[in-house]
Amino acid sequence: LHDSSLLGRNPLVRSAVDHFARQVAGFVRERGLLPNLGYRVCTLHSLAHDIVRERPGLVGLSEDFGIVDDGEADRILRDVVGSRLRAQPGLADEWLAPDLGERDRERVLREKWPLTMLDVGTAVTKRAKDLQISPADLSERLHASDRALPLLQAGIEIYADYHRALAYRGAVDFDDLIRLALDALQLDADLLARLRHRWPYVLEDEAQDSSRLQESILRLLTGPDGNWVRVGDPNQAIYETFTTADPRYLREFLVEPGVRQQELPNSGRSTLSVIALA
Repeated sequence: LHDSSLLGRNPLVRSAVDHFARQVAGFVRERGLLPNLGYRVCTLHSLAHDIVRERPGLVGLSEDFGIVDDGEADRILRDVVGSRLRAQPGLADEWLAPDLGERDRERVLREKWPLTMLDVGTAVTKRAKDLQISPADLSERLHASDRALPLLQAGIEIYADYHRALAYRGAVDFDDLIRLALDALQLDADLLARLRHRWPYVLEDEAQDSSRLQESILRLLTGPDGNWVRVGDPNQAIYETFTTADPRYLREFLVEPGVRQQELPNSGRSTLSVIALA
């Protein structure tokens, strides 16, 4: 059993996973079976961690590789952006209004420009990792396009600096875990076969928040004849605005040959008391 939430390291989501696990344990116990035996409830990141830990050397990691949490990753990225802006003090010039006064200009450069570049660097880094594109490959593609895109170029440089900072620490972030888990499954057929045997059934919750990497990992694990149950509602997709999640993966899955769609008309979330209050 697999909880697919993209924000599996979020305390609220971890709480939801714990609740899910307790419910499943109750169902299992009611049937006279031992709970927590023969199945696992986890987040996508926990699943990816299990996969990478099987053979870390396969994806270029040491046996004792570390994982930086969101807070540490954000601090590293902010340091990288600060260093990049100090190295390129004139980067913002062409984006500022020509009639901007000196005081307003200083305020923008001090307060708003670093946040803008942080957003650019974060977006480029997350999207590139989701597409499994390294900083060097992305830079090469931009160069080959013969297009002058200075903000994208700056984002690529931030991505490259951030990548080097993680490598220096011998660590990966949560996005790397997902990317490397897919790499491992694609590189080692024996590992994939072993994991398919270990997890013959996959139940994916909140499937409307699936991403390209998540979709690819679960497709490989279940295989062409596997048992894959996806529970979700495309109308409740909220992560696509700030992550690489996209409800189209669930929508496209529903119309694939061999997929049986089962409606769940009753909601445990929107009770009569909640409706009355609303």
